[in-house]
Amino acid sequence: EPIGVCGFITPWNWPLNQVSCKIAPALAAGCTIVIKPSEMSPVSAYILSEIIADAGVPAGVYNLVNGDGPTVGAAISAHPEVDLVSFTGSTRAGREVSKSAANSVKRVTLELGGKSANIILDDADFARAVTGGVMSCFSNSGQSCNAPTRMLVPETKIEEVIEIAKAAAAKALVGDPSQDTTRLGPVVSKAQYERIQALIEKGIEEGASVIAGGPGKPEGLETGFYVKPTIFAHANNQMTIAREEIFGPVLTILTYKDEDDAVTQANDTDYGLSGYVSGEPEHARQIALRLRTGMVHINGAAPDFSAPFGGYKQSGNGREWGIEGFEEFFETKAILGYNA
Repeated sequence: EPIGVCGFITPWNWPLNQVSCKIAPALAAGCTIVIKPSEMSPVSAYILSEIIADAGVPAGVYNLVNGDGPTVGAAISAHPEVDLVSFTGSTRAGREVSKSAANSVKRVTLELGGKSANIILDDADFARAVTGGVMSCFSNSGQSCNAPTRMLVPETKIEEVIEIAKAAAAKALVGDPSQDTTRLGPVVSKAQYERIQALIEKGIEEGASVIAGGPGKPEGLETGFYVKPTIFAHANNQMTIAREEIFGPVLTILTYKDEDDAVTQANDTDYGLSGYVSGEPEHARQIALRLRTGMVHINGAAPDFSAPFGGYKQSGNGREWGIEGFEEFFETKAILGYNA
């Protein structure tokens, strides 16, 4: 049976996708909805709401409430007549949603942060794998929870990898989003820009080498919250830049001694949202099976809406997309009795 009233709280990055991934299966399951989009990117949700109304969805089935997290988000999470709350955002905020929801013992699904490892195996096509890893990390100006922000490469290949990564970063042109040559626009806000800058400075302070980018704004882009696409090398997995989600165009390259070391480093994180492995397909699959993460992309495979999206550990619980994304919105009832 449909679980009932669903409260949805969505983030500012990929805003239309994040809203759609929740409301589509919930409506299909027969639930009613109260959604709060991020106050930093509410317009796409507002337009979608107009479309839903024009499509004839009955009044009261779908409801949008604008506001911030501490006010509207907390009210949705705590409300005793909300049967499920689904939140996408930071791990810190996810903890607060869980606490608010606890008193009414409602179902909570969380899609939170990530610090995804990208393992490049010895038998990979390094030019393709490293270039693809860099560009994937920088996509959406690095503002993706599943971004491959830790690249793990064999110790013997580090110099080759650095040269490939530097060449890839040089093609990640930052600029006005309306220009055809632009590959990265600004990050979302001043606060996000300042957080990214602080973490870049922290990486330098802790001894990692900047091989591309670095602190400050790109030349000629002093107005706007533009970040230089930045790559660190000669880092280790205990550095802040390898452990905290930066949520900007910042990649950390780490080395491993052997495959066991690669898997150990990949799993040595509080997060477990996504993972990436490049190499001979069956070899890569065997490594993928050892990763403690909700998704693994082999040889640059794209996301697939028929496959479940979600994470292990502090990356959350529950799944979106796929059959599992529908099952979140049902209760299971057993009816037992004797035949008359």
